[in-house]
Amino acid sequence: MRTYEDSYLHKGLRKQLVDLLRQKGITDERVLEVILKIPRHYFLDSAFDKVAYEDRAFPIAEGQTISQPYTVAYQTQLLDVKPYEKILEIGTGSGYQSIVLAELGAQVYTIERQKKLFEEHKRFVLRHKYPNIKYFYGDGYEGLPTYAPFDKVIVTAAAPYIPPRLLEQLKKGGIIVIPVGKGDVQRMQRITKKADGEFQEEVFDNFSFVPMKEGKNNS
Repeated sequence: MRTYEDSYLHKGLRKQLVDLLRQKGITDERVLEVILKIPRHYFLDSAFDKVAYEDRAFPIAEGQTISQPYTVAYQTQLLDVKPYEKILEIGTGSGYQSIVLAELGAQVYTIERQKKLFEEHKRFVLRHKYPNIKYFYGDGYEGLPTYAPFDKVIVTAAAPYIPPRLLEQLKKGGIIVIPVGKGDVQRMQRITKKADGEFQEEVFDNFSFVPMKEGKNNS
């Protein structure tokens, strides 16, 4: 049985990580404070304990990854999270991004298409601390129409195109942050749904995500 400890060493390593993220251009102090608080090593196999605060992605189950901390901070900063906002997350993965959003005060609705990951997350040690996160097993391309509209949408996988159902489920004035591209590299985009229903698109830096796949994976 794994034991979980958040030691002075872990906290010191988080402080170093936050200093690095600041150097790399993350300016939203609320995002940095949350990353300083959350024990990222809890989201990884204990074998990664000593390297959990390096600024890089790590493998998790089902061929997925826990995103690089810089990527998490970058997307979260673009999302400009406000307390009590309803946010749809596509791709629960390890659950780290969900908890970053929850710590910022959002009501998080997160979808995972990998059944094993979805089931595994029910046993996660931090889950009970965040009643403001609701977990769903489903197809990210479809979103969650029952719970729409959302103030914000964040996609944590490489989308070959912007799924129309996600745009439909966005409130007027809402935004979606999504990496778009079919190859190994994607461009981060932020799309704002204007009051007249039109969309304003902004394009940012290049990133590399695992692909966003359609449907659900039961295996």
